[in-house]
Amino acid sequence: MTSRGAEPSLSGWTLCSAGGCEGVTGSAHLLMTEDARVLVDAGLFQGPDEEAANRAPWPFDPRSIDAVVLTHGHLDHVGRLPRLWADGYRGPVFATAATLAVAEVVLRDAARIQAEDLARARRRARRAGIAGDPARPAYADNDLEAVLARGRSVPFQRRFTVCRGVHGTLGRAGHVLGAAWLALDGPGGRVLVSGDLGDADGPLHPAPEPPPPTDALLIETTYADGHHRSWEATARAFAGVVRRTLERGGNVLIPTFALERTQAVLNTLQVLEARHAIPPSRVVLDAPMGERMTELYRRFPHTLRSAIADRLAHGDDPFHPAGLEVARGGGAARDLRDARGVVIVAGAGMLTGGRMLQHLAFHLGESRNALVFVGYQAEGTLGREIVDGAERVRVFGNEVEVAAEIATVDGFSAHADAPVLDAWWRASRARVVVPVHGEAAAREALAARVVAAGGVARRATLGVPLPL
Repeated sequence: MTSRGAEPSLSGWTLCSAGGCEGVTGSAHLLMTEDARVLVDAGLFQGPDEEAANRAPWPFDPRSIDAVVLTHGHLDHVGRLPRLWADGYRGPVFATAATLAVAEVVLRDAARIQAEDLARARRRARRAGIAGDPARPAYADNDLEAVLARGRSVPFQRRFTVCRGVHGTLGRAGHVLGAAWLALDGPGGRVLVSGDLGDADGPLHPAPEPPPPTDALLIETTYADGHHRSWEATARAFAGVVRRTLERGGNVLIPTFALERTQAVLNTLQVLEARHAIPPSRVVLDAPMGERMTELYRRFPHTLRSAIADRLAHGDDPFHPAGLEVARGGGAARDLRDARGVVIVAGAGMLTGGRMLQHLAFHLGESRNALVFVGYQAEGTLGREIVDGAERVRVFGNEVEVAAEIATVDGFSAHADAPVLDAWWRASRARVVVPVHGEAAAREALAARVVAAGGVARRATLGVPLPL
């Protein structure tokens, strides 16, 4: 990554990242002054080969941290919180009320998955005759409960004391429910952490609030080298594949993430039905965690676009298409095996697990059906395998033909694209910018634009202190 200017600190802050600085998962950034240590996020590394990274030692002593501040509740920003507690952290966890609620759902679900994975590993070990316990949890249940109890709710745009000598302010980031950017003011100056910024044109969340002027900025770069299509263009593309599938008597399978994407899909289906852009249809939500997240969206309307909030205030549910059914129990896939003309919304978004796999086993092999991806499909996932053109895939160990129509509608992203990110860092007037939370090409692209504008861009390296 290019850089410009001197290496000494321009802000009085030093950064030490424990994740999220060389990729798009595992966000955990320790920001330090001479007298304060504030950890922003404690996320899980996600991907097929990231187990070792999640168990690696922290590049700092968790017992030395004064406070944790969460930008939002995605697993890649909160997933290592219980482990942080297990390793000795004992301070507060600041976040918006909505983020604390989302994080509790996400962390409890992650704990359930950890328990299931451990049980499977132990069964395999017993069958193989391996002595002892080959599986060790990253944290215990009491660690999860203890760190959840340390949550401290902070309203948007209200200055609060983070620790001695440091104050913080959370602003709306527009990414998912409760998401915030964070400004930290210390003795030497201000550092701003973008968290994940939302798309200015999304259906549920308002555009990110403008940043305050800052000395240093950590900014996400997920789509810093890309441009999103408009929301109206996205809705038209989505309507097209849904309409033609239902008209030929097929089922529409939509894998979604529980937080934000499920709610955006349900809202878009409702809007398109009202516009008569798609025919009225049976919509089945087979996603327990997605249902819980949708209830949280109803609980915290003040974080949403005013039009959505107004509808909720008047008892009009924007997440309820006319034909919506919420599946109870785990038998929806069997019940829908012979159904026709149904829209099925289920997790997981990249087909790495979840109930959508059960539906794929029954419906992926029929050409009248459609599998519609509304989110990024990472390398190594079943979703990516299908998007890349696989003719046959394995589902629950069985080979299944990919005969259904495969469609990707790429405008549902909850992340800002290059124009929004550029406008945001320029508005911050940061003297030094550190691109994080992006693949190398995206981070380099934003850094080059910072330098071309006469600014300073610096590279963060995992575990290496960086003066800001």
